[in-house]
Amino acid sequence: MASDDLEPGSVIDGFRVEARVHKGGMATLWRVTRPDLAMPLLMKIPKIFEGAEPAAIVSFEMEQMILPRLSGIHVPKFVAAGAFDKQPHVVMEQIPGVTLYKRLGELPLPYDEVAEIGQRIAVAVQDLHRQHVIHHDIKPSNIMFRPSGEAVLLDYGLAFHDQLPDLLHEEFRVPFGTAPYMAPERLRDVRHDPRSDIFSLGVLLYFFATAVRPFGESETMAGMRRRLWRDPYPLRHLKPDCPPWFQEIVLRCLEIEPAWRYATAAQLAFDLGHPSQVKLTQRSERLKRDSFGKVLRRRFNTDLKRSRTAGAVASQLSHGPIVLVAVDLTEGAPALNDELRGIAGRLLATLPAARLACLNVVKINRIALDSALDAEGHNKHVDRLVALKHWAEPLRLIEGEHLTMHVMDAVNPASAILEFARENHVSHILIGARQSSLKRSLLGSVSAEVAADAVCTVTIVRSPAELHTAEALGWSAKTP
Repeated sequence: MASDDLEPGSVIDGFRVEARVHKGGMATLWRVTRPDLAMPLLMKIPKIFEGAEPAAIVSFEMEQMILPRLSGIHVPKFVAAGAFDKQPHVVMEQIPGVTLYKRLGELPLPYDEVAEIGQRIAVAVQDLHRQHVIHHDIKPSNIMFRPSGEAVLLDYGLAFHDQLPDLLHEEFRVPFGTAPYMAPERLRDVRHDPRSDIFSLGVLLYFFATAVRPFGESETMAGMRRRLWRDPYPLRHLKPDCPPWFQEIVLRCLEIEPAWRYATAAQLAFDLGHPSQVKLTQRSERLKRDSFGKVLRRRFNTDLKRSRTAGAVASQLSHGPIVLVAVDLTEGAPALNDELRGIAGRLLATLPAARLACLNVVKINRIALDSALDAEGHNKHVDRLVALKHWAEPLRLIEGEHLTMHVMDAVNPASAILEFARENHVSHILIGARQSSLKRSLLGSVSAEVAADAVCTVTIVRSPAELHTAEALGWSAKTP
């Protein structure tokens, strides 16, 4: 008879049970070893004794289906699984350290630290979404950090995979999850929207910054349903010193309607990493909750209750990419920059939720010191930020919401562009080709280096003057 109550020294499918690590409501974790595997291992065994919660079995089936399909640094490495007719289990990599739950006694944390933690989690969430999975249980006890700093998401028993049967949805009509972190649409029986994870992360950011959960601790269905129409107190109501940019980000994550939140976790990570560029709206200034009249209208607004139909998770992400355009502000580039702007405009016209990041790299000497001022005594960075804004004006994008400006110093411009793209999870790079054949022969091609080493799609643009000798566009597509 299968059991979660094992004895140290037991052997299951070649794994030796060493010690129990954790006993939860739906499963037990055991530290195990196997002679041919050097890395630390955990075995997860569901509670399937008579009278156990049926959802525990179904959620374990989901985890057995989903975990083997996941890869990368943001998930524990899958090792093996055992069938239900013998001893059901999942063996996975044991992440060193403790979960984020262990930090609850330190709350509230400084805003900058919460933003840094949130950024790392958002990166992990984005990576999970790219793999067709919505976690649906983002909370401190399901988050760890590798020694190298990357966030790792644990426990996929409540997750949704858009290419697998959703057993929880098929067999139950009650939303499963951790009540304080559950998104409103989950109460409408919606499990296919990745922005539910963004809501949960917003709850975590609010909690870690204030030590107060935005929707309380209610576990009752009636209590949870209030978040369909009742907004939380703004952070500045609880902590007057809360920076406007931080409140703007968190309240946007906690919007009732998914469409009003960030389009993707990558965009959330971008704002958490660039607070000075966050577009401030009325959210950032609020000190009180919405008026009774507004809440009442929301309470009886049937549009807010209607389940939205969404496509595949990866397809939803494709509508809100971060597009990087590398703009050359040196002399002789106007025609090329006009062509870049035209292509950027056509691309963004098809992606209304996209974020455009305009980047200019100031090339500096490898050894000699460079002055921050130009020959006329003007600050180079300020001048280039102004020039970038001028370049972007015809696109008519809202700065801070759909448009950001960045100027970087670098010895190697290509390396700077690639680093920016990696750190900010850019989906598409637009870059102009170096126009002078003499410069290309002496200095090499920045665009070619970017195209060769980028982990996203790259569009190389040439000026109209060169169209008679080269194609207008060159594509280099890579999949991370």
